Amino acid sequence: MTNKLIIDGTNATMGRLGSYSAKQSLLGKQVIIVNANKVVIIGHKKDILSKYKILIKKGGSSQKGPKIIRTPERILKRVIRGMLPHKQYRGKKALNRIICYNEVPEEFKEVKKIHAGKEKRGKFISLKELVNLLKNE
Repeated sequence: MTNKLIIDGTNATMGRLGSYSAKQSLLGKQVIIVNANKVVIIGHKKDILSKYKILIKKGGSSQKGPKIIRTPERILKRVIRGMLPHKQYRGKKALNRIICYNEVPEEFKEVKKIHAGKEKRGKFISLKELVNLLKNE
């Protein structure tokens, strides 16, 4: 259990959480992120939404991609992938050590977690809200 980091993503900023998890994973620790749907992206809601809409519109062909993921835990893992050297062997291994969950699974309910976020003020959007807005489009 010493080599596992269990991080609660409630109110955590996506970029900061991603860089911390990427670094810990490169150091050889298994990183488990729970409550990924409560992770927030700082910024104006309409700017963030328009960025993701542009990515989806680029799209490409249905066979080749790029495939735009529309679930909170996969969006978070994709952000972390961008912070890892995922085309190298050590980056692939580090990415495999990262697991994201939308809720808290039964096995981690009683385990002590690292609380990554604090209450936010200002303009932000949660991943769950972003996904709901993207599905409505």
